[in-house]
Amino acid sequence: MPNSWSSSRLDLHIDLDTTRGRRAGLESALRMAIRQGRLPAGSLLPSTRGLAQELGIARGTVSAAYDQLVEEGHLTTRPGSGTIVAGRAHPTPAPTRPAPTPVVPRHDLRPGLPDISAFPTRAWLAATRRVLTHARPGVFGAGDPQGRIELRSALAEYLGRTRGVITTPERIVITSGYYQGLGLLCGVLAASGITTAAVEDPGHNVFRGVVQRAGLSTLPLRVDAHGARVEALTSRIGAAMLTPSHQYPSGVPLHPGRRRQLCAWARTTGGLIVEDDYDGEYRYDRQPIGAVQGIAPDQVVYCGTASKTLGPALRLAWIVLPPHLVPPVVRAKQEVDLYTETLGQLVLADLITTHAYDRHIRATRLRYRRRRELLIDRAAATPGLTPHGVPAGLHTLLTLPSDGPTEPELLAHCARHGVALRGLTELHHDPADRPQGLLIGFAAPSEHTYPAALDALFTHLTTRRGSL
Repeated sequence: MPNSWSSSRLDLHIDLDTTRGRRAGLESALRMAIRQGRLPAGSLLPSTRGLAQELGIARGTVSAAYDQLVEEGHLTTRPGSGTIVAGRAHPTPAPTRPAPTPVVPRHDLRPGLPDISAFPTRAWLAATRRVLTHARPGVFGAGDPQGRIELRSALAEYLGRTRGVITTPERIVITSGYYQGLGLLCGVLAASGITTAAVEDPGHNVFRGVVQRAGLSTLPLRVDAHGARVEALTSRIGAAMLTPSHQYPSGVPLHPGRRRQLCAWARTTGGLIVEDDYDGEYRYDRQPIGAVQGIAPDQVVYCGTASKTLGPALRLAWIVLPPHLVPPVVRAKQEVDLYTETLGQLVLADLITTHAYDRHIRATRLRYRRRRELLIDRAAATPGLTPHGVPAGLHTLLTLPSDGPTEPELLAHCARHGVALRGLTELHHDPADRPQGLLIGFAAPSEHTYPAALDALFTHLTTRRGSL
């Protein structure tokens, strides 16, 4: 008969088969739980009195079963500590092909990663306390697939104030990260009859894959010193997906003339602009460039995220939509995961409304600016490396000389020495005959490890070809 018992606030279900007697059945049930790993080494068992009461059997029967398992080496007793599991008598054989252990680089200089050691823990805890102190019971119930109104209201104010976005809470949908939001949007666009989306070349290959898996074909828009060449857009293209404030990976902003040309294309053809403002808060030489959405709010879907400002583990992002797209995107969100986790939304809303979010961004902006300057200075002192892009974002693109080590050679060499980077060629639609380069993220290392990371990077970038 199945029974559950509890001790030290731990519940465990055991199958007690008494056909061969209660003691034998208890011994067998505990032995099986230990062998299966449900009672791992060090687990505390309940007292003989407590387990006897839970199972409705004599205390002497439980004591005898414990004694037998102690003799077998399954259990051990410690004065004052009770009876605990000593270990598995029959360890599970090791798998023939153990899963590879992820290699953690000593210096993580991959692009797009913030300094998670600078996460505003105190502010987040204070906001969490305020949220939980004033939370009504309904907060712990089912959520709204569109997102909590508190966060949508806070974002409407914040985005208008800092990014020039024109919106209301009703036009915002909260998603579990930008990856999910883009997938939802592309699925809606494909269902509406759109077949082709223009994407930047080079651009983020992971998100290009999201677009393609939704059923849209992708048309590359070449990127030059003025951003995406939007003159290539035609009426047969249903959507254009861009990073206009800080193009990924080149780091250039979309030229004002091209912004106007892009919005004119959307108005005259009915095309949709999808604006990924992934690091728009981080401009170091001047005020961040405003969002394209503020120029054409009915033709632009604006996408933002907390993954670059706070941390990707939060899985909090937002989409600002033209009114006609709100209902289908909300339905798509509901079909995928019902709603995004609620408490994190409320905490972020509190951070925004109390301006703790602004203070965190200003602090990290100063820190990242200093790091970028150090990187640019080191690159300028290294022959053959050419930095690209405006002072913004969380990464810098360095193109390589044609007569030195190749991009794959440098990436492999740096990886062997614990320095993680990303290459440029994989971000092109067609990597053949394209410039080779390295994307250097300057945000991910902690403040005290960043100088060592730069030293390691340039030590290995200046290694001669013969030693690679």
